[in-house]
Amino acid sequence: MEDRITELEIRLALQDDLLDELNRVVARQQQDLELLAQELRRVQGQLRAGDPVSQASLLNEIPPHY
Repeated sequence: MEDRITELEIRLALQDDLLDELNRVVARQQQDLELLAQELRRVQGQLRAGDPVSQASLLNEIPPHY
């Protein structure tokens, strides 16, 4: 019986560690999503405003496969 309790305690500790790591991953992903959303809003604002500098730089940019 003692061995079973010890095994369950070990498994619980490992699950706690895994849950903490998953929480950190989700928090990092949320930060990344928020940064991407901000960048998307900035680019959309530039396109709506007709920002000639950003449009010209996009036209002069060489595609990565060249």
